[in-house]
Amino acid sequence: MAYVPLRYYLYEGNVVRVARRATGTKPSSHVWDPDSASWDIGYSPGPQKLSTWGEELSEADVAERFSTNALGDESDQRIGRVQALVEEHDADAALLSSLPDVRWACGFTGSNGLLLVHADGEADFLTDGRYRDQAAREVTNAKVHVTRRDLITYVDEQYLLRKGERVLFQSDDVTVAGLGEWKDQLEQVEWTATEGLVRELVAAKDEFEISKLRAAQRLTEDVFKSITSLVWRGLTERELATEIVHQHRREGAERMAFEPVVASGPNGALPHARPTDRSFQQGDLVVVDMGGVVDGYASDMTRTVAVGEPGEEAREVYDVVRRAQEAALQAARPGMRSDALDAVAREVIEEAGYGSDFPHSLGHGLGLRTHEWPSVSYRRDYELPERAALTIEPGVYRSRRFGVRIEDTVVLRKGEAENLTQAPKDLIVC
Repeated sequence: MAYVPLRYYLYEGNVVRVARRATGTKPSSHVWDPDSASWDIGYSPGPQKLSTWGEELSEADVAERFSTNALGDESDQRIGRVQALVEEHDADAALLSSLPDVRWACGFTGSNGLLLVHADGEADFLTDGRYRDQAAREVTNAKVHVTRRDLITYVDEQYLLRKGERVLFQSDDVTVAGLGEWKDQLEQVEWTATEGLVRELVAAKDEFEISKLRAAQRLTEDVFKSITSLVWRGLTERELATEIVHQHRREGAERMAFEPVVASGPNGALPHARPTDRSFQQGDLVVVDMGGVVDGYASDMTRTVAVGEPGEEAREVYDVVRRAQEAALQAARPGMRSDALDAVAREVIEEAGYGSDFPHSLGHGLGLRTHEWPSVSYRRDYELPERAALTIEPGVYRSRRFGVRIEDTVVLRKGEAENLTQAPKDLIVC
């Protein structure tokens, strides 16, 4: 059930939220659990006692306590990891231009920035005047440069790179035209294209990052509980998608991880269907794929819901997809090959006779990007790294009839996969 925050208090060192259910008026109090990065429901004392004894916190106070500044020491280690890559490639520096990777390395959350990491471990962060104060607050592990000039022009003018230096750049982020401009501006630099420069570093999540993924997932699950308490018959796909966005934002998501997929009946046979004005009909299966962003980290969850009692084939396909997902969840381990994990779920679906109706990969990486490396796919044979966050989302799509997809997010721990998703997987009838 979704909750609407009313007030926050500091009680015995804990942040406590007084909130009411989205569909009710009676308030209840919840304590923030830093281990799970979620609100523990049913906390005592009650709201009246808190308002008498507790220190009331503003939303700004709460935001500060849960801010990305907690990145701190870990971000210092991240610069060192990039430096090690520079040395491994026998280069003099690495230039990170992809904003999610810049954020991962130094904590900057703005829309314009470059991070230059040198072989000696020094790092320079560059941005423009709009982010002067923000960069000073967020970036603590690199020297901050603020300029009115083009950032690469500034690099040249300030001699941040010297003649003959070999610099790694993210070839999967920089356009051909952009690289041409860099070469014209910094003729003395040897630019070395490197695809996926930091992707393996980014894929291995630390506990801070996992806590943010968990918090985003809990928020999305709250929204799911709320929307499945509604009567769906007569709603349109677009109306439900709008409600999903509204509730995510109301619950505290900074933005959606992606536009929700709400695909009913025959539209459900389109894996990436966009919401339409089609009204839900009796017997429809509805594929709902949604996610929000908390402190930069995304959730991604899919459930398939029935509007009224579904037909026999629909229940059969739902059971096949659920068994396929459970098999993959049980099998997932760090060090496992991507295509081998995909094959675990695919085999269940193929044995049931629906192999041609599972056209996409089993899953993908999740973090500061909604889709990041590694992919869990029959087309990829690399090893899945420890502490990678992955979606596991098999589906069966019966052309022009209906579709079923079930998606959870897991973290690959030593010897097992921790499932961050707690939403039920029994077929819900709305």
